[in-house]
Amino acid sequence: MESLVKDGSLGSVLIRSQIITEEDIKSALEEQKRNGCRFGEALVRLGIVTREDIDWALSTQLNIPYVRLKPEMIDRNAVQLVPASLARKYNLIPLFRNGDELSIALADPLDRSAIGAVEQVSGCRVTPSIPVMRELREMQDLFYGAENPAKIFGFSTSFFPAKILESINKDISGARFLDYMLLYVLKNKLSSLSLQPLGEVVAVIGRQGDVSREIGRLATDNYPVLLMHMVRLGRMKPETDISARGNLNFQYDGQNVSFQILSLKGRYGDYITLKIHNPVRFPASIGELAAGEDMHRFLREMLSAPDGIVLFNSAARDDCFRLIDLYLDEYETSNKTVMILGDGTGKGKKRFPCVSARKSARGEMRAVLPAVLEHDPDILVIEDLADSSDFIAATRAVRRGKLVLCGISCGDMLGVLQYLMRLKENIALLSNVKGIISLRTVRMPCPHCSRTEVYLDGSYGSSSPVKNSSRGCPLCGNTGFSGEKFLADIVPLTSELRNAFSSAADAEEVLRHMEEEGCGAMLYESDCLVRAGQIVPEGCDA
Repeated sequence: MESLVKDGSLGSVLIRSQIITEEDIKSALEEQKRNGCRFGEALVRLGIVTREDIDWALSTQLNIPYVRLKPEMIDRNAVQLVPASLARKYNLIPLFRNGDELSIALADPLDRSAIGAVEQVSGCRVTPSIPVMRELREMQDLFYGAENPAKIFGFSTSFFPAKILESINKDISGARFLDYMLLYVLKNKLSSLSLQPLGEVVAVIGRQGDVSREIGRLATDNYPVLLMHMVRLGRMKPETDISARGNLNFQYDGQNVSFQILSLKGRYGDYITLKIHNPVRFPASIGELAAGEDMHRFLREMLSAPDGIVLFNSAARDDCFRLIDLYLDEYETSNKTVMILGDGTGKGKKRFPCVSARKSARGEMRAVLPAVLEHDPDILVIEDLADSSDFIAATRAVRRGKLVLCGISCGDMLGVLQYLMRLKENIALLSNVKGIISLRTVRMPCPHCSRTEVYLDGSYGSSSPVKNSSRGCPLCGNTGFSGEKFLADIVPLTSELRNAFSSAADAEEVLRHMEEEGCGAMLYESDCLVRAGQIVPEGCDA
């Protein structure tokens, strides 16, 4: 912590007051490095704190009074000592004069040029205090008059009635503009809406499927204010040096709709894209994935295995990593040494040592594993068995009494079986495998706009399956889907199943044998869900 903030600094004041966390400081320092702004400004940009939080912390840090402005505490004679143009330029307002000393409320008390300018024009020695920015603006308008009564947000379009356009442009914060844009996306079934800075203007582009069209244009004057509003509302966090993302909720027709905000830093300003977001909750445990008594029994057997190889599979690489993490969360690792080879896993509830390994190098594990085994870990995690030589290397670890958890980059359970079929000539290798845990992600049709119908192509057995059809609606982002569901197969590699590999002609035959033995629960469960219209069958559009 001390390496991030100095004692007495703005950051230390905020963190001692529990307004920000250490992670917030790291994010602000990255934002400060990217944009060259001050630390406090970076915190506000990221939506971590409000301007009032910074004002209060500065007051504490610098031992400068923090004032809440009211009309009765401001002397008009003192106000007349400083021109309105200078007061607005430096974000200040005089409060009162005491002899040759002038007290002012100044947004940035460290701005020596502002203090110098006031001293020169007033002939007084200046004492600053820190105001709330909103109240400062109000007092400036009250005592100097409105800066620009005709100032508008600057949005132009032919897609909105004149009354609505006038309402949007009256709010220079951009909040009303954002509300109407989100409403426009929902009512017109847009897949996304983008704000594209082009220099002197910002183009507002709506996208529907593969077609994009310009909805309107926005003057750049108030674009930074709009961005600040979106950053704060969506609690946007940087992902890379040029990108950030966040989420905001919007009420529509009695329903809560989640929008994703994506930003990219560009030459003329931040490029923003808004799209409806249906978040998917990844299971919190493997137990959530196990359907039925047999699956839970298979899982208990694998979680008690002291050694051997457990294979993990998913079409999505990151989901495979998360699946391994769930296994480690539930496996009894007390008094055991765990070592992870790779950078994708090790992000579950427990923390273990990680050793980077090149994911693309064929046979990499064959070279790395001897060095790893010298440290005598009890459990090894190999993120990706790239080829059979890596598998052979993993079996060597098993012969030394290790439990090895391995990911396989195959599309589904059939892909894993095809991988293992290539090893059938050496049945001894398969004897090291304790089981397979395979994850499949399926899409669920939107309950608000989808309809089901029976079709008779026989592709899902003797019974007639259903087909989901939908035109999409605002609540599903016009996709026809309400989200995703995770299905799992937990298959112990019994002696009968190993023998099936020896005698089978192909992986499909092994798969049929699994079903006969009561495995392959994922296939049965997905078939039932398809027939019930609860998920979309593969190869079918919603």
